[in-house]
Amino acid sequence: MFLPIGDTPNPQDTPYANYLLIGANIAVFLLISLPLVLTRPDLNDPVLAEYLRVLGARGIAPTQAFLDRVSVYDLFIFHYGFRPADPSLFTLFGSLFLHGGWLHLAGNMLFLWIFGDNVEHRLGHFAYLLVYLVTGVVSTLFFAAFVPDSSMPLVGASGAISGVLGCYFFWFPRNKVKVFIFLFPFIMSTFMIPARLVLGFYLLVDNLIPFLLIPKGGAGVAHSAHIGGFLAGISVAFFVDRLPGVWRRRQSRQAYRETPEMAGEESGPGIGERIASLLGQDDRHRAALLYETLNSRAKRKAVGDEAVLAVGDHLLAAGEYDRALSIYRRFSAERPASMVLDRALLGAGKALTHKPRCQTSAYQYFLAALDVAKTQGLAEEAKMHMRAIDRLGEG
Repeated sequence: MFLPIGDTPNPQDTPYANYLLIGANIAVFLLISLPLVLTRPDLNDPVLAEYLRVLGARGIAPTQAFLDRVSVYDLFIFHYGFRPADPSLFTLFGSLFLHGGWLHLAGNMLFLWIFGDNVEHRLGHFAYLLVYLVTGVVSTLFFAAFVPDSSMPLVGASGAISGVLGCYFFWFPRNKVKVFIFLFPFIMSTFMIPARLVLGFYLLVDNLIPFLLIPKGGAGVAHSAHIGGFLAGISVAFFVDRLPGVWRRRQSRQAYRETPEMAGEESGPGIGERIASLLGQDDRHRAALLYETLNSRAKRKAVGDEAVLAVGDHLLAAGEYDRALSIYRRFSAERPASMVLDRALLGAGKALTHKPRCQTSAYQYFLAALDVAKTQGLAEEAKMHMRAIDRLGEG
């Protein structure tokens, strides 16, 4: 058994939206689900007849065997759970707050408790609620796409929680997750494991492989819903993370086009030398504008590593954090073998510390910079920022 029981680092603010979601799911189970589980169905209820028909009960003996195990809650789930063959807007959202039992609820709420606070901190309270619901809906529709004629209901928050996990996987891959491993009698202990491995295991081993091997999400687990939610969460995180930089670059290009003396510079030969020349003249503003107009990897690679970092450092010092972050990120993606990669990673982390709710995201870059640090001074600077973030989490 592999059971996540905590993670680090964590933000200092209170995840009110996450508490609200956990409370709503538990309240629905205690106030609605549990009483109905203890109630026997009315044999004249038309929903019961439809439920038995969908389950395939035929004849007196098989029908009686089903009836011996059916509660009113089974009928409630059948009626209000999302059925791809009979979809509705109400069940599309309502099914996200229904669970099949204590274990189903407890497992989902544990994952939401562990991983939700960092994602809520990154998004903000209202946006987190919105993303939770949207990824939950996407996960349900993803499930329905593979079984469009199914009359069996889908219930549970796991699709929406998978959306939260997708966001976490994208934003906090280097966070450490405390995992309790119980493989009696060999291993019975907790281990700190990088989040990318824990959540990668969840996606690949717990869901993708069973989805491919078990036809139509057998074994009572909607693997396709989990996969759809996870992919939706990654997509949301990607666009939330990248859109500010894209917008700022677009503004920079507009400013460049409105500067007559720079017209045509980006298309001329020796672009790297031109940017280096501007930096040499201490005209870092024009150098930054010119670099941001380069719309192909080949053109950007023509600019030397030091020149690119000088552009990023100038934007960082000028308070243009989104633009600086974009420069450092592209440098890291396009020049992974650079001897100054550690400086780009450190710069990305420093830019993120100046953006609202991005401290725990910045931690990822400081840790990456520490991993590839070429000098003791840079390693110590990365550790200093990490300690500062840790102190914030303890405050």
